[in-house]
Amino acid sequence: MAYDAIVIGAGPNGLAAGIALQQQGLAVLILEGHAQPGGGLRTAELTGPGYWSDVCSAIHPLAIGSPFLKTLPLADFGLEYLQPPVLAAHPLDDGPAGVLLHDVAATATALGADGPAYRRLMEPLVQRWPSIAGSILGPLSIPRHPLRMAAFGLQGLPAVQQLMKPFQTPAARGLFAGMAAHSFLSLDQATTAAVALVLLINGHLGGWPIPKGGSQSIAHAMTSYFLSLGGQLQTGHYVRSLDELPPAKAVFFDTSVQHLVDIAGASLPAFYRWQLKQFRTGPGVFKIDWSLSGPVPFKDEACRRAGTVHLGGTAAEIARSEAAVNAGRLADQPFVLLAQQSRFDPTRAPEGHEVLWGYCHVPAGSTADRTAAIENQVERFAPGFKDLVINRHTFNTQELQAYNPNYIGGDINGGLLDIWQLFTRPALRASPYRAGKKGLYLCSASTPPGGGVHGMCGFHAARRALKDIWKIDLKLENN
Repeated sequence: MAYDAIVIGAGPNGLAAGIALQQQGLAVLILEGHAQPGGGLRTAELTGPGYWSDVCSAIHPLAIGSPFLKTLPLADFGLEYLQPPVLAAHPLDDGPAGVLLHDVAATATALGADGPAYRRLMEPLVQRWPSIAGSILGPLSIPRHPLRMAAFGLQGLPAVQQLMKPFQTPAARGLFAGMAAHSFLSLDQATTAAVALVLLINGHLGGWPIPKGGSQSIAHAMTSYFLSLGGQLQTGHYVRSLDELPPAKAVFFDTSVQHLVDIAGASLPAFYRWQLKQFRTGPGVFKIDWSLSGPVPFKDEACRRAGTVHLGGTAAEIARSEAAVNAGRLADQPFVLLAQQSRFDPTRAPEGHEVLWGYCHVPAGSTADRTAAIENQVERFAPGFKDLVINRHTFNTQELQAYNPNYIGGDINGGLLDIWQLFTRPALRASPYRAGKKGLYLCSASTPPGGGVHGMCGFHAARRALKDIWKIDLKLENN
């Protein structure tokens, strides 16, 4: 059977590309090597029966705020988001935690003396975000609102250390540093401010939600919607060559750059293959999932009410941790990201028990066991935590890559997100989605806007192909 389009990989971007194409009445086939669709959106009983852990992604501010995903009727297909009262908390050894709350004013109040500076910074950005989100979460292009984009760029393009200068309290500075550390970059690098701002803005607009039942619920809803449109999905089909595919006018790759080259091979122009060899991956992660006999006993009460907790101490300590990783070293006290899903979703663990999700950054390809370092950081801010551990499951970078081949060296961001690869990933070309020629398209996190569950890489790749092949100019509101 011939198809209009074939999508290799059923991660959030592959599913988004398939949906965008199928919505236009095209015949689309998605092929997924794993037994389940989802990519980074999978949930499993990693630590024992009844303890449902998110294998990869856990908290989803970009999913609920995605200009494309929010247009889809995913709630009709079972997706329900749960909102913790504290979106994210950043505890300190001394003094109150920095907290991200739904409301800008409430967050400012919680930051005390730095509250006025927070309001001055964030209120205009939150107000303008809907008009510039499509431009920021997409390829380099002429924006519809250039002055608003310029205003964001002035604040977002520098290093987060520049953005933090007006803030004096350890709570505010730690909060910004923890947000910026999601970039996997040293905090003195350009664009780390943008990563912090995007996460804060989306928190104020849509929250940092937890999908009820686990991240697999997002994949299930997207898959069900795609199938309802008439799309076809085959799981357990790992594609190794274009030669094994049925005829199609367009082929999409929700894969790493490396796998694009492995699969498409000589079909790619020689210069484009050379460009792809210059693509740089970023640091990896060491991840732990725990089953616990009770909630994490954080000293700071705000952390007990938070869906996400950043453990790293002061901004200076986080900067040292991220600088070490980017220099190829293990941090003595790593910055740790925790998610407390079962605090707000009782379906995730037996009654009275909890699941906890967490990771730290490590050099790419590291096989070092960071269990003790991570658990010491949790114990530092939650004395007695270790006594609650029933079981744990760990992933080092090589095990993560074995689980999901897109995570090269444990890089869950699909490539380094520095200023040189932020908008031009995977190569500097007129379209980052066209894989060297019309008919082949890269739609993974190795294209703008990069990692995260938002589907925008898939949407933009589909948009490019629709214009190239079917002369359809697909638009999103405010984009």
